Amino acid sequence: MASSSLFAAARRLLRLGGRCRSGIPASRAAASSSSSNAEEKRPPRPPSLQSTLWPLGHPGTLLVPEIELWAARPGNRLRAVELQRIVKELRKRRRHCQALEVSEWMNLKGHVKFLPKDHAVRLDLIGEIHGVGAAETYFNNLSNNDKTEKPYGALLNCYTRELLVDKALDHFQKMKELGFVFSTLPYNNLMGLYTNLGQHEKVPSVMAEMKNNGIIPDNFSYRICINSYGSRADFFGLENTLEEMECEPQITVDWNTYAVVANNYIKGNLREKAYSALQKAESKIDKRNSDSYNHLISLYGHLGDKSEVKRLWALQMSNCKRHINKDYTTMLAALMKLDAITEAEALLKEWESSKNAFDFQVPNILLTGYRQKDMLDKAETLIDDFLKKGKVPTSTSWAIVAIGYAEKGNVVKAYELTMNALRVYAPNTGWIPRSSMIEMILRYLGDEGELKDVEAFVDLLKVAVPMNSDMTEALARARAREGKKFEEKNA
Repeated sequence: MASSSLFAAARRLLRLGGRCRSGIPASRAAASSSSSNAEEKRPPRPPSLQSTLWPLGHPGTLLVPEIELWAARPGNRLRAVELQRIVKELRKRRRHCQALEVSEWMNLKGHVKFLPKDHAVRLDLIGEIHGVGAAETYFNNLSNNDKTEKPYGALLNCYTRELLVDKALDHFQKMKELGFVFSTLPYNNLMGLYTNLGQHEKVPSVMAEMKNNGIIPDNFSYRICINSYGSRADFFGLENTLEEMECEPQITVDWNTYAVVANNYIKGNLREKAYSALQKAESKIDKRNSDSYNHLISLYGHLGDKSEVKRLWALQMSNCKRHINKDYTTMLAALMKLDAITEAEALLKEWESSKNAFDFQVPNILLTGYRQKDMLDKAETLIDDFLKKGKVPTSTSWAIVAIGYAEKGNVVKAYELTMNALRVYAPNTGWIPRSSMIEMILRYLGDEGELKDVEAFVDLLKVAVPMNSDMTEALARARAREGKKFEEKNA
């Protein structure tokens, strides 16, 4: 039963924390045999730095100790270009903390003499992790020689990412005065800012200004503009912009642009046009690029086309050498959306048997699907299975199921699962307890919970969120009830 499974899960959670060919002289055969034996005895080539780091997939893993350990082995040599490539790849994989860690270390140790482009990368990472204020401080401390268009552009990116309109526009104006606006990137940042603010009507005017200043839009510029029309269901504007793009001799329309077009057609319920755009997108993809397959699989999932989803997954498995966790999460999400639950469960087992780094973000896709489909027993069973294998679910995993019970009004189960989430809580992992569920649990504990249980819950909760009036009120009500019981007992 789900309840017994739940208590078992809690208990486990607490416990875990050369043959010769005819005609070849014997001497040559012997030499060949000797050479073969020497090759057999030769030690295998040591792993490269990148092949050492990529399996360390958890974003909380420190990479510098691993790099230093690798560099200390005989025959290994750190190269500046490889370290820069590693930082670039970490950013691409959105492992920003690790990218900043490596960037800071290689500058501190003198492995790389920082140029303006390196400062720009570091500034952007600082803004991503520590906020705009820290990025501004880093920028202000740069020498005048290092304050070229690249660090200026990185700071503009920080402003637009944080949706700071006034700062972004002022900074953009300063860049224009300094002659640093000579590429599409600053304009793309502004168009992205308006897109993220939902001010899609402002995007075409930025595009027009770019063209008036003699800067030819790139694929990304056109994609943002196309999306701005699609977001307003202006398919006439969308198709005119796409046609203009297709007629530009210096532009090769890429798969991603057609995917953006398809996505907007899907939202507008223009299925035939969506299929046409998806076919064009597929004709443009690099067949070894997993990202393109993931994107198209997701779009076909939104169309409800299971056969196309499975076809593209088979192609991805065949054509791409590596299949990372992101590939599995995309396919699992598509299958759950299509109600292909049995196939999703089989794919999760396939992922478990792969050599990918174990990350609960992958099974969380199934847990979320189970919650949405009111299959909470299955969600608890999945968590229990991982506990049996010695894999402790993250706070997010427990919370997904807890939210499901809270939505059903089952506050007792929501409380028990949230306690498990709080027991394994770690800061800076992205999980914050849902306030509405916490309020419900605190009301229940204040009215019905034992004082020791309320105190234990609040002690764990205040590590994750600041102490607030809901917590103090629950404690006060529980203490009042405890005091009343004591008085009645001794009356």
